[in-house]
Amino acid sequence: MPTPLAERFAATLIEAHRTNSRAPASAAAEFSASATGADVTDVQALVADELGPVTAWKTAPGADKPMIAPILGRRVKPSGATFGTDEIGACGIELEIAFRLDAPLPPLDAPDFAARLREVVTPIVTIEVVDGRVEDFVDAPAPAKLADNQNNGGLVLGGTGTIVGTSPAVRLAFDGKVVVEGPATPPGGDAWAALERFVLHVGSLCGGFQVGQVLTTGSLTGMPFIEPGTRVEGEVEGLGSVTLDYAAR
Repeated sequence: MPTPLAERFAATLIEAHRTNSRAPASAAAEFSASATGADVTDVQALVADELGPVTAWKTAPGADKPMIAPILGRRVKPSGATFGTDEIGACGIELEIAFRLDAPLPPLDAPDFAARLREVVTPIVTIEVVDGRVEDFVDAPAPAKLADNQNNGGLVLGGTGTIVGTSPAVRLAFDGKVVVEGPATPPGGDAWAALERFVLHVGSLCGGFQVGQVLTTGSLTGMPFIEPGTRVEGEVEGLGSVTLDYAAR
């Protein structure tokens, strides 16, 4: 059963989602001061139960196990989509490599697990939108950020294809102006390795990794923030392009 601490913070985040507002930084500090790992995942699950379904995930390297956070389906859109200021209060941009699960996962203890895992996923280029539900979310304490789905504001799904090496060429442009261009390496050094670590650790959180869901593996381009009215264009070698608009409305 979730603790009262987890239930309070989950309720705070749910209200912030519904009103497109931010809770006081003190709420994140209060939660983080005594939250356990179970409290963090309980908050993720409570928010997903109320506002889900979960249709995507995000991951990043961790000391003992990877960072894992669900992404709500209402925040996953196709390339060319628009996010408005009535949906998100800030718009950080991360160009990323992701994977769509196309068939059931192989047994985790299969001797050829890694090879079989590659056969059931499709690589995708994505843009993750970064936004949080508490004030000063970029600098919020780590437990609060992770409980708040690691500040996910949205995910835009672009082209599919083949990942070129471990450092494919990337290009990110805002209103036609190139802001990042050249080879880039995913966090942890290898998107395929990030996928494998995620699958081995996600377990049954929010229903686990299900067919049709997408996992995104971390920024190739840093996390620049953009102003309303900006068009974003991203490309990853071998995967194609992805675009979004951030609109004032």
